[in-house]
Amino acid sequence: MYIKSFRQLIEENDRCLMVPCVYDCASARAVEIVGFESMMLSGGELSMAMNGIIEHDTSNFAECEWMAGRIARSSNIPLAVDIGDGWAKSPIAIYRECKRLAAIGVSAIQMEDASSYGILPEELFYAKVKAAVDALKDTDCILIARTNGDVETMMDQCCERMRRAHELGAEMTTVVRTRTLEQARYVAERVPGWKMFPDVTAPDGKPEATVEELYPLGYQIMTTHYTLKAAMDGMLEHGYRNVAEQNVTYTYNKKGPSGLAGFSAAAYFDPDGYMKMEAEYTGHYEEYILSKLYNETYPDVFPPSKNKFRF
Repeated sequence: MYIKSFRQLIEENDRCLMVPCVYDCASARAVEIVGFESMMLSGGELSMAMNGIIEHDTSNFAECEWMAGRIARSSNIPLAVDIGDGWAKSPIAIYRECKRLAAIGVSAIQMEDASSYGILPEELFYAKVKAAVDALKDTDCILIARTNGDVETMMDQCCERMRRAHELGAEMTTVVRTRTLEQARYVAERVPGWKMFPDVTAPDGKPEATVEELYPLGYQIMTTHYTLKAAMDGMLEHGYRNVAEQNVTYTYNKKGPSGLAGFSAAAYFDPDGYMKMEAEYTGHYEEYILSKLYNETYPDVFPPSKNKFRF
């Protein structure tokens, strides 16, 4: 279970937090190792990772809950979860989904006002917000209300929806198609409370907005997608070499940022630490078998593993 909640991080920090999107326990481990303090389970990347296809009404709550629970239990940093529109469910279904996610350790839930068929009617969206807020009452999980409205044609309606969602109890809001710092300022002038800047990109090599610029405007987090692209890039890089050479010489000898060599990613998960933990109960230490084949030492450059928090 996470050591701090999203709410704690926000209340204790005087800066906007960069929050990467993850899709499984390995990507969650990677963002934790490099020093990110929180993360979000992306519905789109979860669908690509679990089903091999883009998210377009192709995944469901059971898949989301299954993965969210595993990430939350195996990570030391808090997890937010994107549930989209709650799979086009009724307010009662939203209540149940939020209740279940909070119970398995999710620290924030992002819920939007649109499905693949378009923007939801205002009253239906507000009813869902009320249900989610009620479900998360007396928990340490916060609601992030999101609008998918087009900021070029309906920015004022987007702001009004988020203002109303905040009034109904959503602790954070996001106008998800916001792209520029100018748009972020416009939203900030009209929507009170904590805000999220969505999916920052960097056209022409320059970020559209920085955490330093966003924090004074009330933006507490800024999300970004990079983990699945980075994983695919790495797998393709290694794969092209290994298939061309018909061996794993390239992979075994290539050292990444950690300085580790070898053919497996096991060392990133501190196998020796788990074996020492088990020795506390058995009274004797056994080496991890796979790790005998290469350098099994968890790198000193990584933060302490804190394995007992990962169950």
